[in-house]
Amino acid sequence: MASASNELPRPEGDRAARPPDHDLGPPEPAPPPRRRSYVHLLLFLGTIVTTTVVGGCHYHAFEADFGARQIEPAGLLIPQGLWYSATILAILGAHEFGHYLTCRYYRVDVSLPYFIPAPIWPTGTLGAFIRIREPIRTKPMLFDIGVAGPIAGFVVAVPALVAGLSLSRLTRLPDDFSGLSLGEPLLFQIVSWLICGPTPEGYSVNLHPMGFAAWFGLLATALNLFPIAQLDGGHIAYAAFGRRSTLITLAMAAIAVLLTFWSRSWIVWTIMLIVMIVMFGPRHPRTVDEHIPLDRRRRLVALGALLMFILCFTPAPIEPLSLIDIP
Repeated sequence: MASASNELPRPEGDRAARPPDHDLGPPEPAPPPRRRSYVHLLLFLGTIVTTTVVGGCHYHAFEADFGARQIEPAGLLIPQGLWYSATILAILGAHEFGHYLTCRYYRVDVSLPYFIPAPIWPTGTLGAFIRIREPIRTKPMLFDIGVAGPIAGFVVAVPALVAGLSLSRLTRLPDDFSGLSLGEPLLFQIVSWLICGPTPEGYSVNLHPMGFAAWFGLLATALNLFPIAQLDGGHIAYAAFGRRSTLITLAMAAIAVLLTFWSRSWIVWTIMLIVMIVMFGPRHPRTVDEHIPLDRRRRLVALGALLMFILCFTPAPIEPLSLIDIP
């Protein structure tokens, strides 16, 4: 036997008299899905290993003074690789947590940073990234999230650069030396001149591993500020210029291609940019509300981001020393 409900049927008038749903307050948020935090931890630990091993190689090269001194094998200097590893992880971590904490401030669903270990010289890592799991609501919000990472990374990279150059030394280049020359961003040149002084002919700055990590941090900041759709610079450009940012993306992609003729070190990065544009398209995803413009304060911060790009950018990041005249 089916039991009947004791509740009498509610008349239509009572149903109409119910308050609308939005008067009842926001619905209870759904419980968040279980996140695989161990993936972030394993990638981070793997990046510590790869950057420490590569850092040991950098320390070996630093102690060798461009081959002028014979020292113990690089494998025995892996603990000294923490100079490089700790510095580059601090810069990359500050960058990604700048994004992450800003997303959390705006209550945007975001993942913890994914670090990318790469057992390749000279970096030991391909950087890090976060995943934003929902559309950004407004342009000011997108701008704040996009610019927070480069600013945070830059704030850590500058003192690391000062400390790293303080630990570096001017060393005479052997006549038969062959290796790689690092392109010097404007900020690097300024700090190097203030700490090491003018470089005499035939000499070069023998860069301490911490200094190299800071140099790489400046390069990563400049690359992220490229106004390409899915990069930080793309977020900033879309927040500032709206749909016109697509033209900026295409122009910068063309400039990246031209840079490969200036320096072969741009080839890999340019290929990555082109693949990114092909996969995601040149247009930046729209915000939910496109009608809220940036205020004056944020536009000034955008100019500051442009200045940061100028200070960190170098047209030829890595060049074979054989292509450079040595007096």
